[in-house]
Amino acid sequence: MKTIITISREYGAGGSTVGHLVEEKLGYEYLDKALILGTASEAQVSVDSVLKMDEVVPVNFGFAQSLFDFYNKPLNEKLFAAQSKVIRKFGERGKCVIVGRNANSILREFDNSLHVFICGSMQSRVERMLQKEMYKGTSEAKMKDIIEAVDKKRRKYCDYYTKTIFGDARYYDICLDSSRLGVETCADIICELAQK
Repeated sequence: MKTIITISREYGAGGSTVGHLVEEKLGYEYLDKALILGTASEAQVSVDSVLKMDEVVPVNFGFAQSLFDFYNKPLNEKLFAAQSKVIRKFGERGKCVIVGRNANSILREFDNSLHVFICGSMQSRVERMLQKEMYKGTSEAKMKDIIEAVDKKRRKYCDYYTKTIFGDARYYDICLDSSRLGVETCADIICELAQK
């Protein structure tokens, strides 16, 4: 039985929705923005600071700065270290679905984990995001630009902090296309794999 499920996802592919469905079906705890609050507490910074720096790579981080000196690291580095610590704590407890935050890399040594990547066609992702209130009135072309920008940011963040490739099947146990399978089927597949 896999008691830790991490879900990485392309923007707009429905990864959060899949995560909530898995949470409901398995009775696990769902973690996404909750990690931000835990990270803020762990790093002893404001939630606003964590939200501003979330998934952002440091701009001026150089080799002159010691990687082992936590207090002199840029805020981004401190937040990633704190976030990793929070994710590991949840991993140790188990029975959780963690969406995003490079949890698949942070928890890769946990044997009771299932690492999933959710992708989808650009058209389906655009359509899904345009249904959200926050994007009401956004054109399809603009939505595509937003999706590409978020995915680019996630790739850069993943590469910088984990030295892995965002979306590369080698770093996940399974990759699912929500535009072909649907979010319900993706959730069912994840639950079936988790229960084996």
